[in-house]
Amino acid sequence: MTTARLALALTATLLLAATPARADDTDPSQPPITAPSAAAPVKIDPTDPDLKLPEGATLAAPKVLDIKSVVEDQSGDERREDTNADVTFALQAEVLFGKDSARLGQEAKARIAAIADEIKKQNANEVRVFGFTDNLGSSAHGDVLSRQRANAVQAVLDQDLNDPGITFEVRGYGEQFPIADNSTEEGRRKNRRVEVSFPRARD
Repeated sequence: MTTARLALALTATLLLAATPARADDTDPSQPPITAPSAAAPVKIDPTDPDLKLPEGATLAAPKVLDIKSVVEDQSGDERREDTNADVTFALQAEVLFGKDSARLGQEAKARIAAIADEIKKQNANEVRVFGFTDNLGSSAHGDVLSRQRANAVQAVLDQDLNDPGITFEVRGYGEQFPIADNSTEEGRRKNRRVEVSFPRARD
């Protein structure tokens, strides 16, 4: 056999050896059968000093990670956030108040009554009521209006709960802590809100 023919035969043999066999060579739609990986698992040295705590060190106490669940109604007028520790309701200002007003309507009072029911259900004795505005108008006006709105919501909650054992923390933050983009009306609408939060009942 000539050198050229020998080289050609050797190349063909190598190509055949390198081509994975198929489950059925007559059916190219079948996936190829591949040999299991020959790579050995990584060996870990249990005496490696990098795998040990330094002398005198201890692990931090285990804790349950805080998981947040957020539910918003279809209109975006109301949002509920649940974590392991707290429940927070955010009500859009347009649902509660008229423009530049802190007077609550009857529909708003009904929504607040539903929040009061949840506070009772959770046996909460501390309630936070925080008001927020968008960034239109002066910052000072926003601070005053957001506090007036928070006060109005707190007053209705206090009346509905009728429990002297519940303490309230009421604040007006104005345009601070936006939750949406103030450069759009949709974002500003979300930022104009009153949030009511309280601890969850412990199991």
